[in-house]
Amino acid sequence: MGLARAIDLNVVASGIVPLAGIRPATYIGKGKVEELAGLVKSDETNVVVMDCALSPVQQRNLETAWGAKVIDRTGLILEIFGRRARTREGALQVEFAHLTYQKSRLVRSWTHLERQRGGFGFLGGPGETQIETDRRLIEQRIARIETELESVKRTRKLHRDSRKQVPYPVAALVGYTNAGKSTLFNRLTQASVLSADMLFATLDPTLRAVQLPSGLRIILSDTVGFIADLPTTLVAAFRATLEEVIEADLILHVRDIAHEDAKAQALDVEEVLAQLGIGRQDEARVLEIWNKMDRLQGEARSRIHNLAARRAAETRPIPVSALSGEGVDRLVVAIEARLAARREAFEVVLPVADGAALGWLHRHSEVLRKHVCEDGSLLVKVRTDPANAKKLRAKFGHAAAPSA
Repeated sequence: MGLARAIDLNVVASGIVPLAGIRPATYIGKGKVEELAGLVKSDETNVVVMDCALSPVQQRNLETAWGAKVIDRTGLILEIFGRRARTREGALQVEFAHLTYQKSRLVRSWTHLERQRGGFGFLGGPGETQIETDRRLIEQRIARIETELESVKRTRKLHRDSRKQVPYPVAALVGYTNAGKSTLFNRLTQASVLSADMLFATLDPTLRAVQLPSGLRIILSDTVGFIADLPTTLVAAFRATLEEVIEADLILHVRDIAHEDAKAQALDVEEVLAQLGIGRQDEARVLEIWNKMDRLQGEARSRIHNLAARRAAETRPIPVSALSGEGVDRLVVAIEARLAARREAFEVVLPVADGAALGWLHRHSEVLRKHVCEDGSLLVKVRTDPANAKKLRAKFGHAAAPSA
């Protein structure tokens, strides 16, 4: 029901239909189809939402039986995404997913799909059917969007490459939809990204620079929320956006710990991350954030804190409330510690007058401290990611020594 209400549908009735088996023609049994037909008619229902994936034939047969528009789970999610898209990129990604879905829905449901006559006058033979015309037009549009999305993908890659030239690590917020990612993003960055108690409030990715207490600057990325059974067409369409997560130095998995299905939601997020190639081998760069602690009281709060404390230090989650700010200071400390563990520290000795070398260090690493030695040389302590650490060793050789 949450998905239906996310696009302001007035839910007049809902229920669970037990299935002994899936019927190829209507998905549910004949008796249940007739029972629901009476309910649809009595309630004057315009739209029926099925929380499953329907084949084009099943959708058409149910619409005929009920005299109402039938939408399956994928169609409903696509509708929500269509309403939430704000940027050109977001609109392209949603349209690509929608057309890919719609192409399979071109079944002979309407008379306008009859065969058109080809040629001129009375001599023209049978022409292309309207369904073939529609499919061809959709395929042409999909091809154009794919070209534009490739351009988006290249642009995003260029942006990521340029960010790699600057020594700022990237932390990406991921999580189930409505887990509070955007509220936490606003709390950490002092930004004003749309955050609301609704599914998929944020669709387009947002990146902001954040200064941590130690002086380290990071790039924080807010991404689209995940959901159970996220359509594969959407994962494919949003891959250019989700590559921000794939490339991130640290993945912040935000969970609505007050939700009754918090564990199942976490598994759904892990499944989508696995589709992106982020699995068990990447646990070291995933930090769990147990959000919405403000909704828990008494024993429930104590239980969550105890569960977090029992976890091993390297996988320990951070209980927070993005709304009230509770636990955010501890979260910032944990983010700094995780990023520091993935970065190498060096002490580089330079001639004081070597401004070019000092400039290179500022561009490719985080300069922690500078000190003029008694012999007149400049000792610079820096910290950098593994890729730039390799460049640093190659450039400065014996003048660069690992630092604790």
